[in-house]
Amino acid sequence: MVRTRVGYAGGTSADVNYRNIGDWMEAIQIDYDPARVRYEDLLAIFFAEHDACEAVWKRQYASGIFFHDAAQKQAAASALAACATGAALRSNTESGAKPSTELAPVVFVAAEDYHQKYYLRQTRALVGELLPLFNGNESAFRESTAVARVNGYLAGNGTPADLERELSDLGLSADARDFLRRSHAANSK
Repeated sequence: MVRTRVGYAGGTSADVNYRNIGDWMEAIQIDYDPARVRYEDLLAIFFAEHDACEAVWKRQYASGIFFHDAAQKQAAASALAACATGAALRSNTESGAKPSTELAPVVFVAAEDYHQKYYLRQTRALVGELLPLFNGNESAFRESTAVARVNGYLAGNGTPADLERELSDLGLSADARDFLRRSHAANSK
């Protein structure tokens, strides 16, 4: 992944925010390098990590795939159709339930700064080290690939070898790098 941001997708109401979500869904937007990962691989992760047939009890928590172009729309529709015919892994799908995942063109609004980079925000010392690198600019902080990578490693994603390969490029002090190594090891999936 190049970077991620959390926010709201698929809605139409004006001035969306966490306290006024209206007809929007909570969502994550992912920037990725198509030379390194295929869109279809991201769709496979999407369907493996959640139940696409789960009943929607509140639009805020609904399942959706928001596409940028006709190729993404077709790939998402194919993946959803495979899910609907039982080719996906989730138990509800296998029992014949119909997917409730919505497909729609991208309409995305970034969430408030305090919602961005959840795992990193739990570690004030690391935020205190990284945010000044962006002169306190929250938008630049949110859009940083290095910040996204630190957040992911804090969550336990990636391998120890990946972390070691990237560690010197993340802009962290020696103490922060050691903390990140320990956190990654404790949270690895």
